[in-house]
Amino acid sequence: MEAVGADFIGSVATAGYAWRMVRSMVRLLLPCLLLPGLLLAGGQADARTATARIARVTSAVATLEDVRVHLDWPAHASQGTLRLQAARADAPGLGYRFRNLDWRCTLQRDDEGGWRCDGLLRGGGGAPFRLALDLGTATTDARLTRGASTIALARNAGSPDVTRLDLTRVPLAWAQVLLSPAWPDGRITGGQFDSRLTITAPAGRPLRISGPLTLHGAALDTPDGTIAAENLGAQLNVDALLGDEDRVLLEGRLLGGELLFGDAYIALAQRSVALRIDALKQGDQGWQLPLISWRDDGGLTVSGSAALAADARVRELDLRLDSDDLTALRDGYLSSWLGRFGLKDLQMQGALEGRLIVRDGALQVADAHLRQVGIIDPQARFRFDALDGNVRYSADAAVSSALSWSGGALYGLDFGPARLPFESGDGSLRFARSVTLPILGGSATFDALQIRPPAAGKGMDIRFGMALDRLDVGQLAEALDWPAFTGQLSGRIPQAHYAGDRLDFDGGLAMEVFGGSIAVSSLAMERPFGVAPTLSADITLDDLDLQSLTGVLGFGEITGTLDGRIGSLRLVDWQAVAFDAELHTDRKRGVRQRISQRAVQDLSSVGDASFVTSLQSRLIGLFDDFGYSRLGISCKLLDEVCTMDGLGSAGQGFIIVQGSGLPRLRVIGFNRRVDWPTLVERLAAIGKGDVKPVIE
Repeated sequence: MEAVGADFIGSVATAGYAWRMVRSMVRLLLPCLLLPGLLLAGGQADARTATARIARVTSAVATLEDVRVHLDWPAHASQGTLRLQAARADAPGLGYRFRNLDWRCTLQRDDEGGWRCDGLLRGGGGAPFRLALDLGTATTDARLTRGASTIALARNAGSPDVTRLDLTRVPLAWAQVLLSPAWPDGRITGGQFDSRLTITAPAGRPLRISGPLTLHGAALDTPDGTIAAENLGAQLNVDALLGDEDRVLLEGRLLGGELLFGDAYIALAQRSVALRIDALKQGDQGWQLPLISWRDDGGLTVSGSAALAADARVRELDLRLDSDDLTALRDGYLSSWLGRFGLKDLQMQGALEGRLIVRDGALQVADAHLRQVGIIDPQARFRFDALDGNVRYSADAAVSSALSWSGGALYGLDFGPARLPFESGDGSLRFARSVTLPILGGSATFDALQIRPPAAGKGMDIRFGMALDRLDVGQLAEALDWPAFTGQLSGRIPQAHYAGDRLDFDGGLAMEVFGGSIAVSSLAMERPFGVAPTLSADITLDDLDLQSLTGVLGFGEITGTLDGRIGSLRLVDWQAVAFDAELHTDRKRGVRQRISQRAVQDLSSVGDASFVTSLQSRLIGLFDDFGYSRLGISCKLLDEVCTMDGLGSAGQGFIIVQGSGLPRLRVIGFNRRVDWPTLVERLAAIGKGDVKPVIE
């Protein structure tokens, strides 16, 4: 039954195909409604009943089958009862398939010789409409109502080319059959509209549709969820010329609501946005939009032009953008893109101007001018202060630009001011020269930066080189809330490559700490600024001074040097979920190897171990430290379980410390499978000094 209402509202459908259907629909509507009057005019007025049955009525738009007209008019009565039925009404070009239409109305003549008929229209088992038809000698008026929804059509013989269409609180769902031919995936899911349209169809000239259109709570979507609207309001004026060449002007204001186009989510809330779109379409070609104007005061102003392919893909685009308030821009337009990278709460301030040009579906020019822009990640992953300048991208012509900032931070590590010189011209944006940032008492140098935007089905591709020179590990440890390590961090990454939300590093980094070195290789990150970032690496330790290391960690005291590796390390959201680690001492000439009683107890706590000596256990407490020949422990973490081992087997256990001299001791671990969260708690307790020595 909804489709019956749709017959009257072809003039309000927004798709280009539906606009062209208006003229044909009006031509179909009038002959069907005039049929009873034609029968009466043929000499049947004095009869008590008149019946007509027509097998088929065919027009250029629709076919009606098994049409039955029955008139019951008592002799000398002032009115009769008219019943019009159709078993089938098919308009395949419009998408209509009606069954069992039945209109029963009270038929009357007016004083001027015209006819009026008013009654219920039923069909398809749905709720009925009320259809009132007034066929005057010079006018034709039709009114279709159900509840608060009304559609009224008016024509006058004095202006035969003009039809007026008034619509009040009409459900948008009635226009679904008109939308489907032009946009098969579009589904209207809610909303109503009002309109007062004038339809002008002069012979030999284009059909014109004009008038105001008001939307209330409009909602639509597609099955894949890439396009949607919710609670959209609008007050628009429509002016369309439809013929061999279609021209449409849409001007007015959007009044709140939400819009989704792929990754672009627009939240208008209750704001009013001034909108104007001029559109032109020739034949089967795509729409040309020579003028697009969007003015959301305080949020975003857009002006420019566009051209769409026949399948509605963007073929050409030239837009200028301006925002005086990046906070409003974030809330209204950027939340979807930021959310993909885990940055939905990103704080932004300042102003932005830009230009975007697309030709043949590919990005040609992108130009952003930032004015005192501040960016703060509430999770303290990064911060940029007073960004100012231009970033210009070009697919062909050579251009240059520069962007500066006054300072910032990366994962809590402050860095100083910098100026970034850019050049472009071959489809990439790159550094014109190396850029050095002062950081942690040393410097970080970036070179060979090259950014290629998404194209030809490939995502964004970023490559750069990086060198770190003498960064203060003490400052690094303080910023990351590590123990008070000291030393320097240096290294060279010949190339880092970001693609598919993954950042891979060639080369490695080296730290000089505790008299030895720590080397990091096979470094990679997934979702570096997104949800649950993941880091993987291999780490090698060489000749670390154990006395300095254990002193910083609060792990008793051990003298000697330490070697080892942490292979296949994997952190998710900066928490270890997998690694294969092995640490052992490295005997060196002239280096004493002693372990304190506190360190023995701490090692025993970590490895669920006990220790035995060549003397009776009660004498152990008399000694402050012990000599050892070797120390080693390993852990392979998987599924929150650490599989532990040591220097070798000792019955059912494994050796952690092999003693030397007198008193001779061995520390033996017995639990080879340790719960990782429990082990982390033990290590934290050791660092705080909460583990008390227990002598067995």
